[in-house]
Formats: sequence, C-alpha cells, structure tokens
Amino acid sequence: MVAERTAVNPVTWSVEMGFNQGELVSGHTRTLYCSGQTAMSETGEPQHAGDMAAQLALSLDNVEAVLTAAGMTLAELVRLNVYTTDVDLLFQHYGVLAARLGAAKVAPATTMLGVTRLAIPGQLVELEGTAVA
Repeated sequence: MVAERTAVNPVTWSVEMGFNQGELVSGHTRTLYCSGQTAMSETGEPQHAGDMAAQLALSLDNVEAVLTAAGMTLAELVRLNVYTTDVDLLFQHYGVLAARLGAAKVAPATTMLGVTRLAIPGQLVELEGTAVA
C-alpha cells in the first residue's frame, strides 16, 4: 500500500516558508519516529562548535541516515520539530534546511522552538522527525 499525502493549508503563508500547516497521510504501512538528531559524528563526538549552518547540515544528514536505515528518504518526512538555542541565528541559516527539504520536494509540518540548551553542550540545533511510507 502506498502512502498518500495531502497538504492541509487553511492559510497559505507557510507554504512560501517551506512548510505545510498539516500533512494528512493515509494508506501508509510504516511510521518512523526519529529521535532528535544533532551535529554529532558517527562516534558520538559533537561537531562544528559555534557554526549554526554546519550544525544544521550535519543534523539533517543524521536525520537522513536514520531514514535511510529504515528504508526511507527525506521525501517521506511528514513532521519536523526544530529545537534551537538561538532562533535568530537559526533564521539566518534556515536556507540550509529549506534547500534540502525543497530538493526532496517535501514540506513537512514543522515547529520551531527556542530552548535554553540542548542535551549536548555546544549544540545549537536539534531536529526531530516523523516519516511515513
């Protein structure tokens, strides 16, 4: 059975920012809940101290690695939570994330939250996602 996705946008301003207000998914057979991914190496070492763009790119690489291990791609991402210790700095580099999602032709329902800190000191951003196939 193939998952069918329908964007739900009672307002349209979010579409221009690269996300849908909601994603209605039907007919799916598998759901993946991805733990928060940060800019960590494969051996668990924090990477790119102080570099939001690099941390954002590696965090998304790590989300994509989890998706790949489950036999999925970014195109199946329906929900993305973005946690950051610096919302203003994240907005300056949000194009890193938007470009990758755009290339995958996906606009998951998204929430961005500013937090005091993340679990690993020095991390500026954490991505948590849900994918369906």
